[in-house]
Amino acid sequence: MLELAHAAWPDVAAHLRERPGVAILPFGALEQHGPHLPLSTDTLQADAVARRLAERLDAVLLPAVAFGNTWSNEALPGTVSLGADTVAAVCGDLAASLERGGFAALVVVNGDFGNRLPLQTAAEASAVRGGIPVLVLDYPGLTEIGDRVKETPWAAPGLCHADEIETSMVLAIAPALVHRDRMVADYPELPADFGLRQMALAPLSATGVFGDPRPATPEKGERIIAHVVDESERIVRRVLSALGLS
Repeated sequence: MLELAHAAWPDVAAHLRERPGVAILPFGALEQHGPHLPLSTDTLQADAVARRLAERLDAVLLPAVAFGNTWSNEALPGTVSLGADTVAAVCGDLAASLERGGFAALVVVNGDFGNRLPLQTAAEASAVRGGIPVLVLDYPGLTEIGDRVKETPWAAPGLCHADEIETSMVLAIAPALVHRDRMVADYPELPADFGLRQMALAPLSATGVFGDPRPATPEKGERIIAHVVDESERIVRRVLSALGLS
């Protein structure tokens, strides 16, 4: 793996001469995650998955994008959001720049639900213009491994926000940033059309929590991250093989 932020340009040139140029981009957010988790939760998680994936693929790890499309949580202080068009533009510009720099593919590890559509829009735009392939990963296998390790019910099917899953992941990545004494369970009453239309999350939960983080452990977090990385690697290798880049 080559960590781009710590490399000099001759290191990058040598890396690209010796293997296909695959770049891994963690795309996170600065968003409230309850009273017990840091605003950088999504970025920390995306960076952890991207770093392990880059190591396995001997790819180039880009610095994480620390902001995302998180307007739905702006009602709670500290959340700083980008518009959907901005997220798509940032991803698209980075893909185009990497292409000009000799890279052959970009893998985006997305850490926030609000980024999903904008990042796919950027991937589509790159494909339409005949640019480098952009593959967006949204934590493949997360729900599956969550069902295995969780002791608490989901607030809504597949909804991970300041719950046992996310808290376990941060405990495995940056335990000093977790305030155990502030952990609270919160299962808000969700509208009947939750998940069927765009809506703000923050007004639904006074704490910003959706679930119960209290049974979280770093061991669970490690199991979750390892499974997501395994699934991510499987998908990326399949795509790179189809592109003739493996």
